[in-house]
Amino acid sequence: MAGTQGERARRRLSTEERREQLLTVGARLFSESPYDDVWIEQVAEIAGVSRGLLYHYFPTKRDFFAAVVERESGRMLRMTAAVPGVPVREQLSAGLDTFLGYVEEHAHGFRAFHRADAAGDQTVRKVYRQALAAQERQILAALAADPELGWAPESRPELRIAVRGWLAFTTAVCLEWLRGAELTRAQVRDLCARALLGAIAP
Repeated sequence: MAGTQGERARRRLSTEERREQLLTVGARLFSESPYDDVWIEQVAEIAGVSRGLLYHYFPTKRDFFAAVVERESGRMLRMTAAVPGVPVREQLSAGLDTFLGYVEEHAHGFRAFHRADAAGDQTVRKVYRQALAAQERQILAALAADPELGWAPESRPELRIAVRGWLAFTTAVCLEWLRGAELTRAQVRDLCARALLGAIAP
């Protein structure tokens, strides 16, 4: 009996640790199946918690999926943040290397994030599109702050469309890479780097 109680004590997680555990399970399930095919009961069972506890953290399935998408979006934004004052060309390869490392290490989360746009729930799709808009703004801000370029979106309206198209291109390339495309990380990095530089060229 004492051993069992000790084991339970070791397994007890803090509120934040439990939330992260649930989001990790959700990222895996949502990356493997469409939104409508994932059940809250599955998440609770895999995480080893009651359904009631899961609902304590996330009142609805919509809230849960939105939290998964927001977590992955936050990770990607932090990973790809530009270094102020350094030309985009100089940090592009390193930034893409970091991002692709994230894609490999968190493949389930990456897939789950990009499944959100196909979800039938409009609220979930809105969260996803807001996340993509944040990525777009981050890239445009880096271009505007580039000491070599200094291109404000207002001075070149086509930049916004170019960046948006590049994000879609990079997503498609990464998803194909995760499906087993015969490319090394370096090849994927160089492909995406060339695509961005080509897209923003005047």
